[in-house]
Amino acid sequence: MVMFDSLNRHMLPPYNAQTFVHAPNFARLAQRTATFERSYVCSMPCMPARRDLHTGRPNFLHRSWGPIEPFDDSVPEMLKKAGVYTHLATDHYHYFEDGAMTYHGRYSTWEFFRGQEGDAWHGMVGDPARPQCVGRQGADNKWIKQDWKNRSIMRTEDRQPQPQTFGAGLDFIRRNHGQDNWFLQIETFDPHEPFFSQQKYKDLYAEHYDRYRRMGGKFIDWPNYAAVNESPEVVEHLRCEYAALMSMCDVYMGRVLDIFDELNLWDDTMLIVWTDHGFLLSEHGCWAKCWMPFYEEVSHTPFFVWDPRPRKSGIEIAGMRRQSLVQPSIDLGPTLLEYFGVERTPDMLGCPLREAIADDKPVREAAMFGIFGGQVNVTDGRYVYMRGRANEDNQPLYEYTFMPTGHGGIFPLNHMHRLEGLAEPFSFTKGTRPMKFASAVNIKSHPEVAKTLLFDLVRDPGQTSPIIDEAVEKNMVRHLVRLMKACDAPREQFERLGLEL
Repeated sequence: MVMFDSLNRHMLPPYNAQTFVHAPNFARLAQRTATFERSYVCSMPCMPARRDLHTGRPNFLHRSWGPIEPFDDSVPEMLKKAGVYTHLATDHYHYFEDGAMTYHGRYSTWEFFRGQEGDAWHGMVGDPARPQCVGRQGADNKWIKQDWKNRSIMRTEDRQPQPQTFGAGLDFIRRNHGQDNWFLQIETFDPHEPFFSQQKYKDLYAEHYDRYRRMGGKFIDWPNYAAVNESPEVVEHLRCEYAALMSMCDVYMGRVLDIFDELNLWDDTMLIVWTDHGFLLSEHGCWAKCWMPFYEEVSHTPFFVWDPRPRKSGIEIAGMRRQSLVQPSIDLGPTLLEYFGVERTPDMLGCPLREAIADDKPVREAAMFGIFGGQVNVTDGRYVYMRGRANEDNQPLYEYTFMPTGHGGIFPLNHMHRLEGLAEPFSFTKGTRPMKFASAVNIKSHPEVAKTLLFDLVRDPGQTSPIIDEAVEKNMVRHLVRLMKACDAPREQFERLGLEL
């Protein structure tokens, strides 16, 4: 499994023939795999998506960013217990923060490469040198300063985390390809912001960079999570910085394909390539993710799979396109269990994708996705329905956990004071009663997040004009309520969204 972070499908040649991004190996990947056209996120953002991957079920309705819970079934751990050797090679530093420290231990072995984003890694007293910047990178907050400290010792490509991560993964393959029953997860934080790449990747877009220098453009490769207020020249520059980093990702994706060719792994080894979510690069007047509605650029993701088994039955999947509606973050766990002959647990709501890969068998009628405390979204592949909150204060809303940590680390004391006691067990907590915390989450940065929106992707693929259609909305609400019930969503989530149980 090769996993990227914040990979925008609209920038990849297999999904957009008109893209300016230089990514020949992603085009090559599509020629060797089944390419899924309707792949969507589930729980957002980074760690919620990874909890989905481990547990095979949505988690964003019960809590925000957090670790694997004591009652969770972890697919890598289930494989390990069944005799499958599992190895994680990653530079995704969030795994090793207080808010998510229980993931890496689920694998047989793991290795971690430091330095992405503001990873508290390189120790340097005082401020590092930096160019004259525009935007957030001129700020003096500790996160920005740490990123510059990390960059100061990554002057060559081999010192960057992504090459080290892929190098470790390829080394694992070389040492173990003759063995059976192993699972390797190569996971890079790239092309997540900041869009840090070496000059040779920027040279692929030399015309832009030359023009930007001539006009006196200042350094920027890290957009704000905010509305676009930069000049068109800066917007174009940020998109090129993202493209340069995607071209770097493409090179290392190519090295995985090279080793599959060299060792003829196509005969007996599955290859999965996916991302946790996309990224807005000025579309809809927005940068980044999470604070705005989950438009297609964020929610509709690239997804490629090679399964060697269909070919043995005379079915060719290389270069094929699949229309089945899938959600990799919850479907890949059951898919891996099925591949290795391990029974999935009753709590898993994702679907094994063997038949969808082989002959495009439909997986589901509709897919639900969202972020804790935000809109809850559902798509049937034609329509996307975004259900907004029913009241201004976004209440009632609770988090359920045994692990009082989140994106900011261990819950602060004022958060611990919101503990209301122990909740009744959910269907997936194995008879245990998790702690119940009142949540003050109120995602209101973008005015559209508070609204209920309906889009027709056939007539309006850019999601520029919400529609009003009572019959379609009624059907989408039916899908949403059914999916919320299936994952045993807390009753207050229905109340918060103005939905009837």
